[in-house]
Amino acid sequence: MSDPTTALPRDSRRVPITGDHSRVVIMGGGPGGYEAALTAARHGAETVLIEDRGVGGAAVLTDVVPSKTLIATAEVLDQVAGSQRLGIRDADTGAAPTAETLDVDLSAVNARVQSLAAAQSEDIRASLLAEGVEVVHGRGRLDGPDRVEVLDDEGRSVRVLEADVILLAVGARPRELADAPCDGERILNWTQLYALESLPEHLIVVGSGVTGAEFASAYRSLGSEVTLVSSRDKVLPGTDADAADVLEDAFARRGVTVRSRSRAAAARRSEDGVVVTLTTGEEITGSHVLMALGGIPNTADLGLFTAGVRVRESGHIETDRVSRTSVRGIYAAGDCTGVYPLASVAAMQGRIAMHHALGDAVNPLITSHISSAIFTSPEIAVVGVSEEDVRAGDVNAEVLVLGLDTNPRAKMQGITEGFVKLFVRPDSHTVLGAVVVAPRASELILPLTLAVTHRLTAEQVAGTFTVYPSLTGSLAEVARRQVLSQEG
Repeated sequence: MSDPTTALPRDSRRVPITGDHSRVVIMGGGPGGYEAALTAARHGAETVLIEDRGVGGAAVLTDVVPSKTLIATAEVLDQVAGSQRLGIRDADTGAAPTAETLDVDLSAVNARVQSLAAAQSEDIRASLLAEGVEVVHGRGRLDGPDRVEVLDDEGRSVRVLEADVILLAVGARPRELADAPCDGERILNWTQLYALESLPEHLIVVGSGVTGAEFASAYRSLGSEVTLVSSRDKVLPGTDADAADVLEDAFARRGVTVRSRSRAAAARRSEDGVVVTLTTGEEITGSHVLMALGGIPNTADLGLFTAGVRVRESGHIETDRVSRTSVRGIYAAGDCTGVYPLASVAAMQGRIAMHHALGDAVNPLITSHISSAIFTSPEIAVVGVSEEDVRAGDVNAEVLVLGLDTNPRAKMQGITEGFVKLFVRPDSHTVLGAVVVAPRASELILPLTLAVTHRLTAEQVAGTFTVYPSLTGSLAEVARRQVLSQEG
């Protein structure tokens, strides 16, 4: 598989378009598409966005916004479950509160999830219309390198658009097992969870990547019995090993059953639930099963071959660091490119594509500057190089670790799990990467992302004022350890 950030051949490079009358046609209304549309319109281009599911795409309607809204409810129950350490007791019984003493109305939770997703979609649509973007309902298909055919819901051609610039931002869909077809009732993919009206008694989650880990964590907090089927030795393969260990310990403490080194072969409905069959022949029974097996790019039947757009064996569209494909004037962004399956990356790719295509100054995508988070309990956030890179000898860095158990704010809040880890270059002391495991690690990673992006040193991070007491104090404190080691 080729590096998705590698520059494409010279003859594919786009000559920047100048003037206010270029036409940009965008296929897909997710973060890559709508951010590109806003950027193009603000540059004065005539901009058309084609989307068949709703503005915001899967990220807003069935993926990121819904899942994180559900997780927000689970976080409240986590806080309740741990509040006995803070001296909180039930007013009537005097017993310590637990998540099990509360009832979760999943129908109400999911109604809120869907309402917020719809509201976010409408907000984005309003922003697009305010900037003069034409939003067309339908599905786009390339009709050569500078034409896009619009298809209706029945697949009929209803319109053909000429384009100076085309952006492909068609996203991805959940991967399913052939012997475990999702029915939206008992055998589910992650887009179908929000139709449930009652909490699963026993949810089997197949897949221990980011999606599987997040939903296993959330549904356990909501009160479901959860079994996580993992084909690997650890959950979250590819994530920082120490962070994965903390999460596995948290799963064990909270009662999540992890079946490591197990692979699902099939799933079927039983009289009152589901049966998941492993490749060993063993069967696991539950009330519902979530198939969290990654995504497949929506690149079939887009006219890519006809237009000459190169695609990898995985089905992902080849792009360089400014989102160009192999065809002049055609760009791609988001999950269909396989760079990183993150809404933030899709949005950045879309903006970069339009800045480049319309002749503006542009900073290419640098993957080492991308921060990401896993919304489990506790959260895990990372940026830059990893400890695996250091151990493999690919990066020369000192590894600095500080547990949150020494942080005064963590003690006040009853936080007992988590750490901050920095990777610092020994000679220049430049911050190369970081890992944060903590509640709201997704928020705490930003200062360290700034440090990596702007090549700050450990001394600069350590010398920055932090609020006392705060969890961010540990970000400066771990950097201070590098400074003290040099002084010693």
